[in-house]
Amino acid sequence: MSLDQFRHRVTSTEQLESLIGTPSELVIRKQLSQLDRHMQAFIAEAPFALLGTYGRDGQCDVSPRGDRPSVATVIDPKTLVLAERPGNRRADSLQNIIETDRVGLLFVIPGLGETLRVNGSACVIQDEEVLATLAVQGKQPVIGIAVEVEECYLQCAKALIRSKLWEPPAPLRTPSLSCFAEILIDQTHVDETVESLDEQIQQSYSERLY
Repeated sequence: MSLDQFRHRVTSTEQLESLIGTPSELVIRKQLSQLDRHMQAFIAEAPFALLGTYGRDGQCDVSPRGDRPSVATVIDPKTLVLAERPGNRRADSLQNIIETDRVGLLFVIPGLGETLRVNGSACVIQDEEVLATLAVQGKQPVIGIAVEVEECYLQCAKALIRSKLWEPPAPLRTPSLSCFAEILIDQTHVDETVESLDEQIQQSYSERLY
């Protein structure tokens, strides 16, 4: 199966506009070139963001980012910084930023339907005076991501309302979904038991967040 199976494609912006219409003046005017006080306040309350990047080869990546009380720190209306916390060391986002310096961010506040979208250029930084302000539990990140804001706007709540994301009850795991350790063993065929790998995963969650 591939995209070739779809015979009726939308192939031009004119065709797209004829199908879905054009944005209102309000939608156009709400897009700003820097973070106003409302957006800065939103980021200060947002513990979670999705970071979108793409590499020189065109491969795309979206990476989850999280920190309390805020996932990002606003330096000024045109600049914000995210800490690079310990992860799986794939560094897809970081490599993409080094190659193309382009990012898209979606900031999320739990319980709130509206989100904040920020697009711009970025670089991977080692600036000691900046990274020192991002230390948690006495652990300073080795590197961070600095973003120069080019466009930003608040997104209405329709998508989150449709998803019922914040509506209780919210089960931690659907009955059809295997635990993460079992999925990894099926995908990688590593010589581990589900119990052993799950213990390692839970240990990393409790001891290696920072």
